[in-house]
Formats: sequence, C-alpha cells, structure tokens
Amino acid sequence: MDYRKSERQFFMVKELFEIKKSDRRWDFPVLAGLCVGIPMLAGYLTGNLPGGKLASMAGLVILYLQSSSVVVRMITLMSCSFGILVSFSLGLLCGFNPFVASAFLGVLAFTVHLVLYYLKMTRPPGNFFFIMVASVALCMPYDVRLIPEKIGYVAIGTMLSCTLGLVYSILTLSKTKSAAEVISVDKNKYVNFVESVTFGLTVGLSLLVAQLLKLQNPYWVPTTCMAVMQGVSTRHVWQRSLQRVIGTLLGLGLAWGILLLKPTLLVMALGIIVLQTVVEWLVVRNYGIAVIFITILTIFLAESGASLTANPTELITARLLDIVLGSLIGAFGGWMLYNERLQDVATRQMRKTKIALTKRR
Repeated sequence: MDYRKSERQFFMVKELFEIKKSDRRWDFPVLAGLCVGIPMLAGYLTGNLPGGKLASMAGLVILYLQSSSVVVRMITLMSCSFGILVSFSLGLLCGFNPFVASAFLGVLAFTVHLVLYYLKMTRPPGNFFFIMVASVALCMPYDVRLIPEKIGYVAIGTMLSCTLGLVYSILTLSKTKSAAEVISVDKNKYVNFVESVTFGLTVGLSLLVAQLLKLQNPYWVPTTCMAVMQGVSTRHVWQRSLQRVIGTLLGLGLAWGILLLKPTLLVMALGIIVLQTVVEWLVVRNYGIAVIFITILTIFLAESGASLTANPTELITARLLDIVLGSLIGAFGGWMLYNERLQDVATRQMRKTKIALTKRR
C-alpha cells in the first residue's frame, strides 16, 4: 500500500513539471502576441498607455479562435468580442459600490458559465476572459464621463483581433488538414446549473473578500480564483492551485528583478509581445511553467508605468498576497464544484423543488 501511495505521489509531482505534447501550431502563439502587443505599442507611440492596455486586454479574445472552419471561427470570435464588450461595460456601470460589484460579478459568472455550456463552448479559455475583463472594470475608479472612452478602447482591441484572426485563418486553414473538433461531454442540466451557481457564489465572494480587505487592486483575487477553478476535477483544481502558487512565486521573483532594472515603457511593450507568445506556447504543455510568464505578463499589463518602477518591492508583495488569497478561495470553490456528495444533494433537491412546483400548478 505504501509503495502504491508513493508511486501515485511520484506521478503527481511528475505531472507538475512534465512538458506535454500539443498539436497547436507554432504560429498561433505569434498571432496572440501580436493581438496583445500591437495595441500596447500603439498606446506607447500615441502617449496613451492606459488606453493601449485596455485594448491589449481585449485582444485576448483571439484565444477563442479554435474551430477548423473560417465561418465558424469568425462567428465565434465576433460573438465572444460582443460578450467581452458587454461584460466590461456592465462592470464599469456596477463598480460604484463593493457589494453591488460583488453581486454583479457573481451573477455574471453564473450566467456566462450556464450560457457557454448550452453553446458548447466549454473548451478553455471558456468563461475566464469574460470574468476577467468584468473584474478589471469593476475595480476601476468610478467615473461615468470616462465610460464611453474606456469601452471604445476595448472595442478597438476586439476589432483588431477579429481582423488579424480573419487574415490568419484565410492564410493557414487552406494549408492544413481540418483538425478534429473537441467533443464536449454532456452534463445533466441540473448538474450544470449547480456548477454555475457554485462558480457565481465563489467568484462573487472572492471579489467581496478582496474589497473588504481594501486590497489595492482587488481584481487580482477573482481572476486568480477563476483560473484555479478552470480544472476538470478536484485533483486537477488542487494541482492547478499548487502550480499557480509555485509559478507565481517564481514569476514574481523574475518580475521583481526585471523592474529593479527600471525598463523603459517601450521595452515593456515589446516584452509583452514576447511574453504572450511564450505563454500561448507553454500553457497547453505545462500550466505551472506557463504561470511564471503569465505572472510577469499580467503585471506589465495591469499596472501603470509609474507604479511599476516607483516601488517594485511593495508592488510584488501586494500581488503575492492577492494571488495566494485568490488561489485558496479558488481551491475551496473547486472542491465544492467537484464534490460528488454536494453535487448529488443539490441536484436531488432541485428535482424535488421542480416536481413540487409542477404539482402546485
């Protein structure tokens, strides 16, 4: 028994560092890097780096470019762009109060998870970027006058990604064999509803905790929480949580060393292109190693130029607290999400409630 237990532990540790094979084309990470990096360079050249960062964040919609058909790709990409615009816009409108913001994020996480299941869009990144852009919007300084301008920057980022995605698809799909589509596993509708409720409650709670603790940038906590809960099983969630913490520690150390060198804004803008390319190459091969570069990338994208170079030690310490807190809440949410006993009790109770309501009619 001890031998088998040790063997299982060995394979679990091995999985943390194993580089898996992937059929992802080498040019797709380059495309993702351009979609995120071009808006940053444009923001730098025009002296509007905050606007460039918003457009760069929206450029991540390119990661939903997954079908083997140009038509389906563009429909999906434009639909996801619309979803990101709606999530960001509503986030800007609901950010005036921490309790309203947390409630809205919970409802959004519930709705997005439920809708994406019925649209059979459960393949990663799934609901992640819709929740991420909403979290960022909710934590921005509330100013109604600037809402249209901020939405415009996000729209520019999505339009750039749609354009580059169309060109990329036309150039590459005709030269490659159509890849097999990912088969989605059908779930009981009650199970999916319970999962959606769990996502909503956990993500909303994570933002509320961050707001009540008065963290400097609360959106890091729900974003990390969502990233951890993207696992496909309890074991996978805990593995992701461990990879997230270890990768974050290493990434924060590297980011701290880079920031101490006081890189120029141009260097950071160019670095974002390289980092996004590396992340997209690694994330399908080893999530833990990818998190190292994800950490550096998100710090460069999310923080302003002044705060990056003014006091990097304080910045890195704050981000470590945010990410560890988000990982712990996400791990707890993942445990609830894949706990068979809890799921079974909740599902049976929903069925009983539906039957009781039907009899009353």
